[in-house]
Amino acid sequence: MPHRPTAAQFALGVFTVVAATVALLAATGASGVLEVAVVVLFALALGTLVTVLSVLAPHAADRGAEHRAPVGGHE
Repeated sequence: MPHRPTAAQFALGVFTVVAATVALLAATGASGVLEVAVVVLFALALGTLVTVLSVLAPHAADRGAEHRAPVGGHE
């Protein structure tokens, strides 16, 4: 079942894109149109990955909780 990102998860992805773009442009010194386009596309892919992982992470934690043994006590 697909889940839509919350506003916070979407904002995290957008922040990742902007921060990665700025950092990569500063680190690589890209100045040509093609170089900048590659950096922006890479940052966009990274932001998309961060958003998808932030959407999937809470659901993976829920599934893991179903299989954990109780901690402490004698149940």
